[in-house]
Amino acid sequence: MFAFAHVSDIHLGQDRNDGGARAYERAERVLRYLDQLPGTLDAVLLTGDIADHGTRDEYAAAAKLFADHGHLPLICPGNHDARGPYRAALLGGDAADTSPVNQAHHLIGATFAMCDSSIPGRGDGYLDDATLRWLDQTLAGSPKDQPAFVCFHHPPVPLHGQYVDPIRQFGEERLAEVVARHPQVAALLCGHSHTPAVTTFAGLPLVAAPGVVSTLKMPWEGESGGPIDYELPPMLAFHVYDDERRLTTHFRVVP
Repeated sequence: MFAFAHVSDIHLGQDRNDGGARAYERAERVLRYLDQLPGTLDAVLLTGDIADHGTRDEYAAAAKLFADHGHLPLICPGNHDARGPYRAALLGGDAADTSPVNQAHHLIGATFAMCDSSIPGRGDGYLDDATLRWLDQTLAGSPKDQPAFVCFHHPPVPLHGQYVDPIRQFGEERLAEVVARHPQVAALLCGHSHTPAVTTFAGLPLVAAPGVVSTLKMPWEGESGGPIDYELPPMLAFHVYDDERRLTTHFRVVP
């Protein structure tokens, strides 16, 4: 059994009127919840929108937050992230390098391909040709007897949210072709939706983690006060991949 947590969309620095204190408190609350778990997780994921404005200060706050709680999540950028500052503050890389930030993590029991679906300066997502080549090579080199999880920020299918669907990941048929070549891919994991969602893509599970900073209302829930609810508590997902090659997801509200 391989069990891991999945967090998304912490948006550090979102409300500059309070210095970003609200977003930081909610992210810290989630990490504190993970700290207090009596059991052990095999990994923690954070699928994008770590910062809200992509500033160095926001990434410095994220690095401190992760260090203070002893969690080094597997990360990928979202549409609010900026590749240069992200790469410099969180990965120790070159701030002048604005190429896609793709990282492979070969853990004991699973491979995680953290893909950059961001398009600098835009809200929608796309896995460019270089990223897809990297993903294909990463999966080709991963153990065939262990699950591989393909992770990115933008969902590659509509989730029927009026706010996010227009800025989802496009060009998804190219991703489907890559995934189809690698039967060890167990699931695709994303964020961006600010609502927990489970569907399928290319015949595989696709799970969107809830947003930590806020929750997006669906059209049938009404938009009184706006489509984004800032009062609902943060949430996260726990994924379990078992010996029968089945992925089970549990969602948790963090009080």
